[in-house]
Amino acid sequence: MHDAFFAASPAEMPDRATLASLSGLDFLSRVMAGTLPQAPIARVLNFRLVAVSEGEAVFHGAPRFDHLNPMSGVHGGWYGALLDSCMGCAVMTALQAGRAYTTLEYKVNILRAIPEGCEVAAVGRLAHAGRSTAVANGEIRDRATGRLHATGTTTCLIMDAA
Repeated sequence: MHDAFFAASPAEMPDRATLASLSGLDFLSRVMAGTLPQAPIARVLNFRLVAVSEGEAVFHGAPRFDHLNPMSGVHGGWYGALLDSCMGCAVMTALQAGRAYTTLEYKVNILRAIPEGCEVAAVGRLAHAGRSTAVANGEIRDRATGRLHATGTTTCLIMDAA
């Protein structure tokens, strides 16, 4: 991944007025087009948004040495951050301009270890979007073999952006 995909400073991040003026799908489409930056956390954790459509968001990534726990396994927080990102962005695709979301809760089920450097795809899919809450599901799969590594669910709070 190239650092040009990511915001290098707070000044490069969109302001609140820009965020509030766009629907969630429009915002994420601009990230995909490169006119808005990927989230800074994506650079730190070595993943990025690669596809977005109504009700779905796809991220690709690979854990690095920096993401290992003391036993040399990928830290559970890496799985959690990747699932929170793909599921949250799936929810974001349902938001109208002037609306925002935040994760209320999420659950991760780690089914199989991801080896360091393994390229994975994380897909978040919207299950329900109401006026004040939304629910989404996610999966992390090995990009080469399709093997399932983890699943997740989230409930997000939907609110006014201002």
